[in-house]
Amino acid sequence: MTEKFIIQGGEKLEGTIDVRGSKNVTFPVLAATLLSKEECIISNIPLIEDVFRMIEILESMQVKIIWKGKRTLKINAKDLDPSKIKKEIVRKFRGSILLIGPLLARFGEVEFPHPGGCIIGARPIETHLDAFSQLGVEITPKAKTFKFKFKRENLTEDKEVVLNEFSVTATENIMLFASNLTKKVTIKIADSDYQIQELAKVLKKMGAKIKGAGTHTITIQGAKKLKGVKYKIIGDPIEAGTFILMAAAVKAPITVRNAELGYLEFFLKRLKVFGVPYEIIDKKTIKIKPWETLKIDKIQSLPYPGMPSDLQSAFGVLSTQAKGSTLIHDPLYEGRLKYLEGLIKMGADIIFADPHRAIVNGPSQLYGSDLGVFDLRGGAALIVAALIAEGESTINNVYQVDRGYERIEKRLQKLGAKIKRVKS
Repeated sequence: MTEKFIIQGGEKLEGTIDVRGSKNVTFPVLAATLLSKEECIISNIPLIEDVFRMIEILESMQVKIIWKGKRTLKINAKDLDPSKIKKEIVRKFRGSILLIGPLLARFGEVEFPHPGGCIIGARPIETHLDAFSQLGVEITPKAKTFKFKFKRENLTEDKEVVLNEFSVTATENIMLFASNLTKKVTIKIADSDYQIQELAKVLKKMGAKIKGAGTHTITIQGAKKLKGVKYKIIGDPIEAGTFILMAAAVKAPITVRNAELGYLEFFLKRLKVFGVPYEIIDKKTIKIKPWETLKIDKIQSLPYPGMPSDLQSAFGVLSTQAKGSTLIHDPLYEGRLKYLEGLIKMGADIIFADPHRAIVNGPSQLYGSDLGVFDLRGGAALIVAALIAEGESTINNVYQVDRGYERIEKRLQKLGAKIKRVKS
């Protein structure tokens, strides 16, 4: 049975909200545990649907996983068996693509289903396939699967891989694979986002030597045998950014804790330029203050360290409250702007230029409406819009939001929001 949120807008919010563990860091870290036959301890796991799906896939392959407390996993992949993977889950879950690298490293041969994903836009895996091919991996496409085959003895010298684009997951996949090779691998046109930097920390703890994480050239000197690892997932920078933009939209004094502010430097700089005042209390705590004048000229999604595409939708909501016109430009995904249709339904003045660009004219009074959710980040943005709208809003298909935000309604209730989860 599906669920929905009922939100009464216009309530005064105030207080403190804690950021949970990073969704996008959890995926590659869980994948990394497959590289070792030793026990791994991963803590601060976010309790969200996408992570539960990843755990389900690992368990289907005979990985032993034990919950040690509410947010800590003990993982042992000694008896890993990729032939038993739950293909139906892989086909619905984009994050599963990160399993190709470690499975191929462990077994040299793996048949993997076409990974699924959400509808924010075309997300082909050609960059992954091309990268693996550059390392000598033979890839045979089939109707519903890909067969990967790799012979270690054929890799006789150091290799360079030049990616087709700044792809987070392709960079992670090659990092995972290369960490178990004995020849040095250099990745060029590598993504530099926070997930990459955190994965590098984990792989180095396991025994790989990695340089350049956080830049666009990464070198990996792998190890034939990788150790188990203990690692605490960082607070989610995207969730932190969402809560910061929510506080700005409702013009409320809200403190956000466990925020990895070091990964949000450009985001915070632009926020201040736009007119949102805030106080950085310490390295992981920030307090947003009500603004007097808000003017946003342009929001353009760019690879790290630029503006995260995952925060573009929440910025779009904030733009409805700004004075004048705001250009929203997401060159990365042609489906990212679907949430704007919901904002128009709520009374926002928005003109679509093309699938990647729109102009938001503000300020606009938003009104409660019955809204559908197309994707994870768009769903979170519509919740923010409902909080500032006049009247009652219904947010349907909240499973999309649950994929990345842990029981968001309970946390917002503590700030004074009138939001409840009900069966559809």
